[in-house]
Amino acid sequence: MRLSRYFLPVLKETPSEAQIVSHRLMLRAGMIKQSAAGIYSWLPLGYKVLKRIEQIVHEEQIRAGHIPMLMPTLQPADLWKESGRYDAYGPEMLRIRDRHDRDMLYGPTNEEMITDIFRSHVGSYKDLPLTLYHIQWKFRDEVRPRFGVMRGREFLMKDGYNFDLTKEAALHAYNRHLVSYLRTYERMGLQAIPMRADSGPIGGDDTHEFLVLAETGESEVFYDSQITDLRFGDRAIDYDSVEECQAVLEEFTSRYARTDETHDAEVFAQIPVERQRVARGIEVGQIFYFGTKYSDAMGALVDDGQGGRVPVHMGSHGIGVSRLVGAIIEASHDDKGIIWPEGVTPFHVGIVNLKQGDAACDGACEDLYKAFTAKGLEPLYDDRSERAGAKFATMDLIGLPWRITVGPRGLGAGVVELTSRRTGESEELSLEAAVARVAEIYAPHM
Repeated sequence: MRLSRYFLPVLKETPSEAQIVSHRLMLRAGMIKQSAAGIYSWLPLGYKVLKRIEQIVHEEQIRAGHIPMLMPTLQPADLWKESGRYDAYGPEMLRIRDRHDRDMLYGPTNEEMITDIFRSHVGSYKDLPLTLYHIQWKFRDEVRPRFGVMRGREFLMKDGYNFDLTKEAALHAYNRHLVSYLRTYERMGLQAIPMRADSGPIGGDDTHEFLVLAETGESEVFYDSQITDLRFGDRAIDYDSVEECQAVLEEFTSRYARTDETHDAEVFAQIPVERQRVARGIEVGQIFYFGTKYSDAMGALVDDGQGGRVPVHMGSHGIGVSRLVGAIIEASHDDKGIIWPEGVTPFHVGIVNLKQGDAACDGACEDLYKAFTAKGLEPLYDDRSERAGAKFATMDLIGLPWRITVGPRGLGAGVVELTSRRTGESEELSLEAAVARVAEIYAPHM
């Protein structure tokens, strides 16, 4: 993409309504535009990041053996009345009535709908275990939407639902989701800590939230500092292995880590003082096991192979896809702008032409652009007739991890400058070496 042809409405001034870093930078970088309170249009740059995150979520869900589908945004109220949640959910649910005077709602979550799909098509233990998921826009009518996409009313979410014959099998599904979430967040350059949490309106006794530590987090968190030393890395794991998944769960949840809702001061006090941490965190996902809460209420039964019919054990598992865009920025920025991790960057490398119209500079930039494209990388070429400072400021603001600067002086010596957005360090390389170096950096992310 050439910047002269791209839609990137960057702002020089910080909008007054933006209270936290991610909201300010997303508006300034031309990623989003507010349509109404808590509702945003995703402009091209923001949409590219959103799709990168969505793709990682899909890949890791499928790797874990989960099956993608898509459910509608509007749901019949009858399903929620059947489960008992229609009146209990509260004013966050947007309730509407269609032209035939039928009660409908804009789905805040999909436990009822997926249970109805399951009971309509599955009747035997032989079809279990089964985990279905989708990535879909949700709506919760927050009383005070704020902080941009961090607490909006409309948001993109991955929600998955497991169906198992026994509690033991369902808890393996719970562990499998925990493992897949650890992989997912690390691929995005985040450390998301699983913390014992409260189930809220979803229900159930077993639940962990995944929180990214950030000063602007909405939750107060208490944890043992040893947990921040843990990394899942690129280890191979058999998702069908109960033992392997259970071992990962124990590794990442055996140390104290809780939100303020489940904090136990007496247990926390048993941790050595030098390891006790109190901070704030941003929730980016949550996993639940809630047993037969919905299958009992809605009659989702299967033959158990012994002549009986039993309700299936279920869990639900969510990742805040649109919220993650804000969380990543909160965790990765400086006073110049965003710093995207390589796994989610909208463009892999920025090309800055210091002398637009100079035949040698224009030609070198074109060669770089074609070379990156041939390697399956997406460059953003700043071919505008702007001063160098303005071009650098734009690149810093939008946060591409790597920038190549092309100027007459460097080309005279046969080199271009490759700069890391994160460290600010630069090195001079030939055009071919610069392309090879960037391709090498992104090889693990392709």
